[in-house]
Amino acid sequence: MHIIVVGLSHKTAPVEIREKLAIPESRMGEALARLCSYQGVREGILLSTCNRVEVYAVVDEIEAGYGRIQDFLADAHLSLSSEQLTPHLYWHQGDRAISHLFRVASSLDSMIVGESQILGQIKEAFEVALAHKATGIILNKVMKKAISVAKRVRTETTIAEMAVSVSYAAVELAKKIFSDLSEKTVLLVGAGEMAKLAARHFIASGIRHVQVTTRNPQNALELANRFGGTAVAFEDFRKEMASADIVLVSTGAAHYLVSEDDVQHSVKQRMNRPMFLIDISVPRNIDPAVRHVDNAFLFDIDDLKSRVEQNRGRRQNEAEKAELMIVDEVGVVRQWLQSLEVTPTIVALRARIDEIKQAELNKTLGRLSNLSASERELIEAMASSIANKLIHNTMVTLKAEVNSSEGSAFVEAARRFFSLSDPAVSSVSEHTPSLPETCYSSQADIQDIEEVTPRTASKRAER
Repeated sequence: MHIIVVGLSHKTAPVEIREKLAIPESRMGEALARLCSYQGVREGILLSTCNRVEVYAVVDEIEAGYGRIQDFLADAHLSLSSEQLTPHLYWHQGDRAISHLFRVASSLDSMIVGESQILGQIKEAFEVALAHKATGIILNKVMKKAISVAKRVRTETTIAEMAVSVSYAAVELAKKIFSDLSEKTVLLVGAGEMAKLAARHFIASGIRHVQVTTRNPQNALELANRFGGTAVAFEDFRKEMASADIVLVSTGAAHYLVSEDDVQHSVKQRMNRPMFLIDISVPRNIDPAVRHVDNAFLFDIDDLKSRVEQNRGRRQNEAEKAELMIVDEVGVVRQWLQSLEVTPTIVALRARIDEIKQAELNKTLGRLSNLSASERELIEAMASSIANKLIHNTMVTLKAEVNSSEGSAFVEAARRFFSLSDPAVSSVSEHTPSLPETCYSSQADIQDIEEVTPRTASKRAER
């Protein structure tokens, strides 16, 4: 059996294609059942986010598996044919498929390298597949390993610790000025999308006091309610600035809304306690002369973008470290998969030898009916001893060579020498009686992955 992945992402397909293939949560069970109904598809997992749609599967034959999964994706949206999809799809098998999964889980393949939400989405996709019994011994192992690898990347690198968005860069700088944000107050002047996003980041970082002002009082009130804050009349916000530790301005005004005198007066009222001002407006809404005010720290959009670019470079360096980790982890999974390949052969070999031994014993003992019980036991023991010695070296060699580059050749040779059945037919599932042949899983695996990584707050919005 072979592990493959077929999919498309923000790197290969425009949003109008991705959105057509996106599978809503309500239809995921139906889609998994349909995937597993295709001939030769043994196990399957569907990963559907706003930036990617991917199918991970265990199949009997690689090329046939590629074709059936492509048909499955095309069938998911009747207006798309396989021919229309082909230019946007990528196909990987074996080590490359496993490496791709590990890179996706570790956010190395994300639009923003180092973002954290994709890991939660992978965990959710795995949980859904487990719940619908669409996975088996192979994908269960590989998916849990992917989650573990992603955790290792986050633990052993700083790939997720550096801001790569303007809004989060503002929060990062605020943390440098105020080590503890929990008792700080932020004043939002304007209600642009970047301001809203920055507010979310501030709240996630511990800010508990939010003030909002806009030219439209109703908008200010609605936004303040959303963030559990208070609305401030626009004409009064300069007076309220003294109560704010952080002032973020993002409006469409064509002139300065905050002057040097405004900030000087606020800092004086604050008894010279530090004040952090962020101007993400274009054109700027805070007079650059504010930089001359003692204990006032002003950053504009260019300052934030400069920091973002520096952090992107640092993240790339950390990503290179993560890539090396993934190479090592893929090797671990490869060895495990190779050990699975030899297991059915060893079981079949033992069964074949026992079958021959027992047949010959029955034939011989049937002709020696006058033997005592102890004599029969001696003959049976001798037959077992001969059989064990005959296959001992073969067993030892198979186990020793399974992880070598020639492991598959040794397995094939053993099967041919002893006239064992085709390994494609004698799948792992035949030697795992507790698991059905196709699309099987264990509910206990859900508990296993709960211990690997926490559930993220937002599962469905990979950035």
